Amino acid sequence: MEQMKIVSLKEHKQFISTLAKWHYDEWSYLHYVDSVERRISEFEDELGSEEIPKTFVAVDDDVLVGSASILPHDMDTRMDLSPWLASVYVPVKYRKRGLGSALVRHVVQEACKRGYRILYLYTPGREEFYARLGWSLIERTEYHGHDVSIMTINTE
Repeated sequence: MEQMKIVSLKEHKQFISTLAKWHYDEWSYLHYVDSVERRISEFEDELGSEEIPKTFVAVDDDVLVGSASILPHDMDTRMDLSPWLASVYVPVKYRKRGLGSALVRHVVQEACKRGYRILYLYTPGREEFYARLGWSLIERTEYHGHDVSIMTINTE
């Protein structure tokens, strides 16, 4: 992991299909309408704008090792909250090396740079991980039939 860097997906468009598959496999159960193709289309759409949504990828020696995004909205039941940290994903073989934490910190810094003072996330089972990174629980709720925790952090 000596060459690991976190950059915009725009710099590594070749990873779009892989990311779409990862994200679909990991989280499609939380979305009523979902497909790998829809996710590919969303990634391609975000490349044309400097506004959010934005996806960041962790790359180690030209190998994709993780991702995280900042989205305007991530829960269709909580449109009052914005923006959101989302899609924090590291493949199993690269976990326990600090990549997830680095990706979360990167998105928090990006949110701050963009003038967002508060960031939200929801997680179906990683509340302790985010709490260790300074996130606070604001609500436990059900989302599309699954128990999730909504958390927040001040980006300043």
